[in-house]
Amino acid sequence: MTAKNNHPAPRSGAGSPLLAWPFAALVAMQLGCSGEPPPMPRRTMSAALNDTAGTRLGRAVAPAAAAHPAMTGIHELSSPRDAFAARMLLAASAERSLDVQYYIWHGDQTGTLLFEALRAAAERGVRVRLLLDDNNTGGLDETLAALDAHPNLEVRLYNPVAHRKFRVLNFVTDFERSNRRMHNKSFTADNQASIVGGRNVGNEYFGAGDVTVFADLDVLAVGQAVAEVSKEFDIYWHSASAYPVTSLVPAGGPEAAAALQQRFAATRADAASRVYIEAVENAPMVRELLDGSLQLDWVPAQAMYDDPAKTLGKAAPGASLLLPHLIEAMGAPAKGFDLISPYFVPREEGTEHLAQMARRGIRVRILTNSLAASDVAAVHAGYAQRREALLRAGVRLYEFKPLGAGVSLSDSLSFGGGSSASLHAKTFALDGDRMFVGSFNFDPRSARLNTEMGLILRSPRNARQLAQAFEQNIPLTAYELRFAPDGRSLQWLERSAAGETVHDTEPQTRWLKRAVVRMMSWLPIEWML
Repeated sequence: MTAKNNHPAPRSGAGSPLLAWPFAALVAMQLGCSGEPPPMPRRTMSAALNDTAGTRLGRAVAPAAAAHPAMTGIHELSSPRDAFAARMLLAASAERSLDVQYYIWHGDQTGTLLFEALRAAAERGVRVRLLLDDNNTGGLDETLAALDAHPNLEVRLYNPVAHRKFRVLNFVTDFERSNRRMHNKSFTADNQASIVGGRNVGNEYFGAGDVTVFADLDVLAVGQAVAEVSKEFDIYWHSASAYPVTSLVPAGGPEAAAALQQRFAATRADAASRVYIEAVENAPMVRELLDGSLQLDWVPAQAMYDDPAKTLGKAAPGASLLLPHLIEAMGAPAKGFDLISPYFVPREEGTEHLAQMARRGIRVRILTNSLAASDVAAVHAGYAQRREALLRAGVRLYEFKPLGAGVSLSDSLSFGGGSSASLHAKTFALDGDRMFVGSFNFDPRSARLNTEMGLILRSPRNARQLAQAFEQNIPLTAYELRFAPDGRSLQWLERSAAGETVHDTEPQTRWLKRAVVRMMSWLPIEWML
């Protein structure tokens, strides 16, 4: 599949890597290929900087942080371009350090502009640490090596692939390890401000170009939780799965640095890039943060994350995994549970848990992708087989429509849009009181295979906004599922300004795609979705 979500490439996508598996297996047998990465080389030791109160960001945050001790200031990044601008402007504002961690970083317009912003920070003397999961770095080896060649910029690749060109071989020769990925996402400047949420780095996450745009959600955080995000970064940076890039690819020299500078210049000169450069120039949020006028919601917040030992299958069950701690910290809902998850695969256990909630009179509402909006048919198959049980228990199900420009789930969560959109935000709220924003999907992969992170916010304001989204905008931007009058087959209710339309099959899909999804639902692959 395309590298647009937290599901590894060998299960779908451009070029149908699934079809390449038999050939890859034959190649691996002929070559005697091993999927093991090289031995871990000697690494430099470093840690988040704690003496950054005197930086511009530190001075800007200090008055409000002092007025809200042990609290975290939260600002929603409500559009793709705002989310892009926030990262660019934090990189430009940093004076001491940048710690950046992502599952996906594309080498497209927005990815290249952000690479340039990191290198520009390094040129100013800022220490830059970049940690990328290696599953989606195809084609970036030379770029990453050239960045790493700067004395102030270090790149590490997480859970590296041994076969760097024909990458599907890694899943043939070492599936158990290669199937586990680092899905965490954070961007922290001077240990004073962090961006945490669902977005990776690439055009589809920031509304650039003609690609399908992901409707997503991030928050900018200052105050108490930032130190926790920095602690998480340090743990992953020094984990047994984080390899210096130069232990995997040739080191970059002067020619590579010159080529990188030419690429930066060409990207900036591109007319299409100008739109996003102007978005940065016109974005007020970081300027408002620096002058103390940015509107922040000061709330108790807690960063939560998996132990990176999960990548190696060595994390202690329960004690070091995000999900059980998340359930404990959030508590059980008493009145309502609102969930947005693009890859929603509850399995039998999760289905029964949600059904029990609904039977107890708790209002349970779920938004996930429709088949037409989903980029992973196998995941939709895992979800579709649970729909009827959820509906019969009283759970309300909504499926996101592949909308065009102006996608908005609520007045405060406006996601923008391109020619079409697919849901990618991962958030849920309980009782209109507390909320989670992060990288965690409600699926087996997030629970058991990939590492994840996010913030728990004790924020009635944000939780109520999510509830209002289900009451106002989501019914217009999604199909609501219900049973047909016969009580057995499903219908999709579409609401618009023109009225209501009822669909008897999955809207905007062809019979062949529906048939493929049906066949996928028969396969024993639910555990890895």
